[in-house]
Amino acid sequence: MIEESLYERLGGYDAINVVVNDLLPRLLADTQLGRFWQNRGLDGMAREKQLLIDFLCSSSGGPLYYTGRNMAVTHKGMGITESDWAIFRQHLQASLKEFELPEQESAEVLAFIDSTKTEIVG
Repeated sequence: MIEESLYERLGGYDAINVVVNDLLPRLLADTQLGRFWQNRGLDGMAREKQLLIDFLCSSSGGPLYYTGRNMAVTHKGMGITESDWAIFRQHLQASLKEFELPEQESAEVLAFIDSTKTEIVG
């Protein structure tokens, strides 16, 4: 029996889209993290959202191709701190909990996200 990909176990594109739609407003409204989107236009925000969805779908084994830049280039010069990362992670966990993601899949999502930390923080 072939094991399903994380993408499939998460529920595919639509489920990832729903979680991103829950996560982004949390990040934007956060008093510490909101600064990263302070001067973004609606078009830029829509593009960024789609790139995030594509990245998550592609990275979890889905059929989408991520066309954005790598995490180091994308986040260079933003001044993302350990504190920012911890707050982001809390919001992500809250979004995953909101949709009652099973423990194994939640742990896999968090492990994957944590694997990008060294490219993003600092």
